[in-house]
Amino acid sequence: NRGAGSSLLKRRAKMQNIVKVVSKTLSCPLTFKIRKGYHTNEDVAHTFLPFAASWGACAVTLHGRTREQRYSKQADWEYIRKCSQVCQDSGVQLIGNGDIFSYTDYYNCLESGNVDSCMIARGAIIKPWVFTEIKERRHWDISATERLDILKDFCSVGLTHWGSDSRGVEVTRNFLLEWLSYLHRYIPVGLLEVVPQKLHWR
Repeated sequence: NRGAGSSLLKRRAKMQNIVKVVSKTLSCPLTFKIRKGYHTNEDVAHTFLPFAASWGACAVTLHGRTREQRYSKQADWEYIRKCSQVCQDSGVQLIGNGDIFSYTDYYNCLESGNVDSCMIARGAIIKPWVFTEIKERRHWDISATERLDILKDFCSVGLTHWGSDSRGVEVTRNFLLEWLSYLHRYIPVGLLEVVPQKLHWR
């Protein structure tokens, strides 16, 4: 709403200038992330993705939803695939993003989206061990004890980083509560009627 973030999808020239300037100041490859559009039913990413390399970007992560849509519908991997086709021979790598919550989701999206790689966002907050599942190509029926150990480790690292005084405890607690608002959505594999769990299930 202040002209940054997803609003740049409505101001292509400004986005182009930002990418060009930043790419010239970095000593490492530049990537940036966008949604497929700002307004619902007005997809625009495909109109400028082929030019991202000429702006100085080596890769772009594309989230298969619009800004207005937020998380009200599933990610549009068909559109991501369309964008991967227009990016061919442009010199920019396309990374797909949206609704990846298991190793099967990851490899299905990698293939169906015809992308160079996939980014995992909410899925990693709800299920941090999803990367182990992807690497080992299995659904991990992680125990409650193992999940609790992850929370203990988080609190320990938080208190080490922010301090164990009242301020450090408060900051660690705030981040923990925010994380728990996502973690509670996880359903243990042993309780599922259908495996794997999908990110949009409620």
